[in-house]
Amino acid sequence: MAATNLNTVRSTIEKRLSTELATGNKIPVVFHNMSYTPPKNKSWCQCNVSFSGSTYEAMGGVNLITGLVLVNIYTAQGRGPGPNFTIGKRIRDLYNRIKVSGVYFDAPIGPEVMASANPEGYFQTQVRCTFETFEEL
Repeated sequence: MAATNLNTVRSTIEKRLSTELATGNKIPVVFHNMSYTPPKNKSWCQCNVSFSGSTYEAMGGVNLITGLVLVNIYTAQGRGPGPNFTIGKRIRDLYNRIKVSGVYFDAPIGPEVMASANPEGYFQTQVRCTFETFEEL
């Protein structure tokens, strides 16, 4: 077997999110290292996928690769948390304890209200979900 292609794992995670947010009430989504000018008074999301660890699993002789999906949700200020929580529910449902293309997702955390939005001028919440995949060499 070959080493796991981390871009394939990342693409699996990002495609799932971008497909969901392109349906119904469309919400722009931005990924790592993309330039983007946020729209005023419109909702949008930022997705960051990072690989946080790797361990050798003696039982079965595979590497366990772990990571984190972090999705920042931005909506217009002054409208309360409702719009963020609605988007957050959609995102939670995408990853909540499922397996997709060999990527296992744990239970998500959030949407958690962030004390101060970055960038400023938005109400921000965050959904986080750890994941793992197995690498057979």
